[in-house]
Amino acid sequence: MKIDQHYIGVLLELISKDDQKAFGILFQMFYKRLLNFAFQYVRTNEVAEEIVSDVFVRLWNKRTEITTIENPEAFLFISVRNAALNHLEKFSLYQVCRIPDNERGELVNLDNPQKELEWKELLFKMDEAIATLPTECQRIFRLSREEGFKTKEVAEILNISPRTVETQLYRAVRKIDALLSVYLKKKVLK
Repeated sequence: MKIDQHYIGVLLELISKDDQKAFGILFQMFYKRLLNFAFQYVRTNEVAEEIVSDVFVRLWNKRTEITTIENPEAFLFISVRNAALNHLEKFSLYQVCRIPDNERGELVNLDNPQKELEWKELLFKMDEAIATLPTECQRIFRLSREEGFKTKEVAEILNISPRTVETQLYRAVRKIDALLSVYLKKKVLK
């Protein structure tokens, strides 16, 4: 999901002048996406919430300098990534993993409950296929395909080369396609 960069720039300008309402709007725009991104690293909602909150607190504390940020969206994701990696380095022996509740929005077809059920099943299979990817490949795929970042932006956020992003996306799409093809063939044969 891409957000209008001009609008973000206006918000940052207002925030730099101590506008708390603008800060609240920026927070609401990015919180859930950043939370999901942090969760990919730390695997606990509580820690992910703490990391994202800390990033926003630091942003508020340095609000007089934020108008110099060229790409605020990438800046926030990089900040969350760095904070998550720092957390993992500090507490790596104490990680607890659990599966999060699916907070993805759902498309509902009220005219055809069967189609709605099939769509939910396909989304579930897609999530399962993504979950089979290696961790870094999952992050790249989600940033690119679910968050809408360009290859260069994904590379910047994850601190890897654009070529690595392209290669990982190619592998991810091939693997997901292969897994979903098997599922779809079984559906047709039923």
